[in-house]
Amino acid sequence: QAHLNGQIAAALMANAATLLSSPPNIEKVELLAAKLPA
Repeated sequence: QAHLNGQIAAALMANAATLLSSPPNIEKVELLAAKLPA
């Protein structure tokens, strides 16, 4: 959640129309597994 409310996110969202072809769709996901390096 902190990443979505920070200064960098605010700057990206301010320029979203220029940087992206469509409005961003941010959804929370549940992490099921992670593979650690060997």
